[in-house]
Amino acid sequence: MGVLNRVEQRSKLGMGVWMGSLFLMVLLNSCSGGGEDAGAGMDFAAMFGGGGRPTSVEVMEVQTGTITDEIRSFGTVRAQDVVNVTPQVSNRVVAIYADLGDSVSQGDPLAKIYDVPFRDAYQQAQSQFLQAQTTFRRDSVQFERQTLLFETGSISASEFENVRATFENSRSQLESAGAAITQSLENLNNTVVRSPVNGVVLSRSIAEGDIASGGQTMFEVANLTGYETRLYLPLKDWEEVRIGLDVALSLSNEGTLLGRGTISRISPQLDEVTGLGEVVVSLTDVSPRLRQGMLAESRITLETRENRVIIPRSAMIERIDTYIEPETNTVELRRSYSVFVAMGDTVAMQRELTLGLEQGERIEVLSGLRAGEKLIVTGQANLRMRAPIRVANLPDAPGEGDGEGIEVLDESGQRPGMRNGQWQGRPGGQGRPGMEGRPGGQGGRPGVEGRPGVQGQQGGRPGMEGRPGVQGQQGGRPGMEGRPGGQGRPGMEGRPSTTTSSDESPETTPAP
Repeated sequence: MGVLNRVEQRSKLGMGVWMGSLFLMVLLNSCSGGGEDAGAGMDFAAMFGGGGRPTSVEVMEVQTGTITDEIRSFGTVRAQDVVNVTPQVSNRVVAIYADLGDSVSQGDPLAKIYDVPFRDAYQQAQSQFLQAQTTFRRDSVQFERQTLLFETGSISASEFENVRATFENSRSQLESAGAAITQSLENLNNTVVRSPVNGVVLSRSIAEGDIASGGQTMFEVANLTGYETRLYLPLKDWEEVRIGLDVALSLSNEGTLLGRGTISRISPQLDEVTGLGEVVVSLTDVSPRLRQGMLAESRITLETRENRVIIPRSAMIERIDTYIEPETNTVELRRSYSVFVAMGDTVAMQRELTLGLEQGERIEVLSGLRAGEKLIVTGQANLRMRAPIRVANLPDAPGEGDGEGIEVLDESGQRPGMRNGQWQGRPGGQGRPGMEGRPGGQGGRPGVEGRPGVQGQQGGRPGMEGRPGVQGQQGGRPGMEGRPGGQGRPGMEGRPSTTTSSDESPETTPAP
């Protein structure tokens, strides 16, 4: 028990010394002044391990580059001139001369419509024209004769007016017959459907045997003068664009550049239903992959800035603060952005940023970051100011991967940590063995063996035999082996008794 009390006293004394040292360090830190970080206080989590092990992060060097302010929108690529070919006469289609994707020239036949009725109509118009022509010639001669008679006074004025009316009617019928023959010839010619422009057949919506009727689109032919796309922008973007701005087109699902162009026309008004403004982009440089009807993403370049600090959006930490305006009682969300940079590859420092242009995942930094600093791009979400870090993607030191250093091999001829050509994890450390407890004290001391009695004539009493020592109980704590009890000292042998007689004086024998 005395040993245990001494151990407990020493433990309490050590704890008191440790607490006193901690209090003294806190007091000295709070009283210290000056320095850049004096007011920030001490990072106790880093000093005493409260923050855990260093956070593993990845870094990249901040670089400068070119960034542009763009407006992105989607539109369908189409030819600048698409012509809908419709029949001028109605009848059955008897032949198809062009199909989807065929290149055609102006005047090339596309289809043939049954022409027998139109040919008959033309011949009939010709007959009527000849008849009207004959009648007109006869009435012309008669009118000339009656005119001479009227001038000489041989006929009356009423007779002359009748002759002149007949002549005028014959002339009108001749002109009408001439118009009829022209119309019938036109209808006959229109039985062959021809391409009005040079281009490519985009679609065919009629087949042989169908009835062609006026107003029905038979073919779509795209004029080969160029391509364009029409964009519909909201008010803010529509006000910023102007004629002549450069536009780049790419596939929306691949990002492959399809062509470049410029803004050629801007609508002066917004659509009443959608509220969007129409912008027409004429393509000046196209890829062979560009096709009519492709859905393409258009990027309109408004501004370009060079030699600017640019970072990825994923490296930033966004903080949103809610601000309530006392006068208007309105809620305003204020956003701030920051990043962490690695200082000496061991400590993370937070920087507040002022942002500029944004181009997809690329962000321009106006202030708060300089080129060449090590920006933390992975693992920054759980960091704090001056948090300990461990950079996972540091460049190899000389000799570790460039072939200039000395390669260290183990006894098996492999690099340390490798087995059969593969990297193996480090074995865990073996725990320290537990301390064996001191044995407990054994019980009472053995009794003293009685001295033998003095033997007289009648014989002295025999000495009392000492009682055996009481064996101590196992007094050790659990896991501690008790010390064996001490062995009792042997008893003292009794002195012999004194023998007396009537003749001799008593004689004493000394005890050994």
